Amino acid sequence: MKKLSSRRRHPLAAVVVLLFALAATGGLYAVFAPADKAQADTTAQSLAIDEGKKLYSVGCASCHGVGGQGSTDGPSLVGVGAAAVDFQVGTGRMPAQQPGVQVPKKKVIYSQSEIDQLAGYIASLGAGPNIPTAAQYSPAGADVAKGGDLFRTNCAQCHNFTGKGGALTQGKFAPDLADVSAKHIYEAMQTGPQNMPSFPDTTMPEEQKKEIIKFIHTVNGSNAESPGGLSLGGLGPVSEGLFGWIFGMGAMVALAIWVAAHTAKAKKS
Repeated sequence: MKKLSSRRRHPLAAVVVLLFALAATGGLYAVFAPADKAQADTTAQSLAIDEGKKLYSVGCASCHGVGGQGSTDGPSLVGVGAAAVDFQVGTGRMPAQQPGVQVPKKKVIYSQSEIDQLAGYIASLGAGPNIPTAAQYSPAGADVAKGGDLFRTNCAQCHNFTGKGGALTQGKFAPDLADVSAKHIYEAMQTGPQNMPSFPDTTMPEEQKKEIIKFIHTVNGSNAESPGGLSLGGLGPVSEGLFGWIFGMGAMVALAIWVAAHTAKAKKS
């Protein structure tokens, strides 16, 4: 007992006990930690990237370069992020049918799993915006009035006051947003496709993006009504004023001509 008591009082006793506890903790973690699951996740991610690289080589490399570095026919994809791929490929804009000032939306040719694989490969080339989750882009509970203010301030100049789209310069155009999903609207704001400026979270927080999505879906939904009757493209008083000017003034000019003709005829008789 005296020997054991003297060992306990030894200056290195506490260090020995601590090292033993650490070794025991490490051993237990190695035994019970989900190493297989982590390794499986890493393996699945690597396989997805490899599959994405194969898809890229067939459908994208001819324009964007073998390693995504870009070429005279397509911009660099290094650092654009997975969200840009999900938007461009998920709306059918990519792969492009032919070069032009703007690539239009068309039928999607890849499945969502293939799009995810492509996005994973492009994301591996350089850091960029990730594909948003449903919680990020869902407009549930968002303030539609604030969304309208934000949309009119940042988007209406190109997309029209209700998102009906409009013509831009040199053959470009802002597309109609009526049938665009919440996820793709969010990704477009996040990445700034083609002629559109980007609105990252540092410029436009996630909550404001939700409010804009809420406004777009509200004014273009199946229950949306135009209090004035015909929507006339959602242009507001501009279209109504133009309609009144053309047809109203036209009717007045026609009436003036009719009165003048009948007055001249009456004088002759």
